[in-house]
Amino acid sequence: MEMTGSVVLAADHPRALALFYGALLDVEPQPGLSRTHWRLPWPAGGWLEVYAPSESRSQPRQQGRLALCLQRQAEEMGTLPLLTIWISTALDLGATLLDSPRQEPFGAEAWLLDPEGNRLLLLVLPIT
Repeated sequence: MEMTGSVVLAADHPRALALFYGALLDVEPQPGLSRTHWRLPWPAGGWLEVYAPSESRSQPRQQGRLALCLQRQAEEMGTLPLLTIWISTALDLGATLLDSPRQEPFGAEAWLLDPEGNRLLLLVLPIT
């Protein structure tokens, strides 16, 4: 029996959130199993599933330690300049910056909230 995996994200506006992540991942969101379900290929394999929860079973928003992490490798420019450009794209798409971007020993990172308030880490790793 083959097993697959996905990351599931409840959303008030699934299509809009799928378009947000599609733009950041540079992939086209695909319709899912219903009109309120969208999916995107996840870079590590599987899917990012964005859906509207059942009205009979609410999914309240909550802050926690779990976050989506999108990663890129710095090519010709350094990690911080590439991260700054990526942050700008995310902000233009409706994200909110939580903390200033910073250079760490492992790369450059910035914490944001996506348009629906979910925690998102943008991480740019140096080429090794």
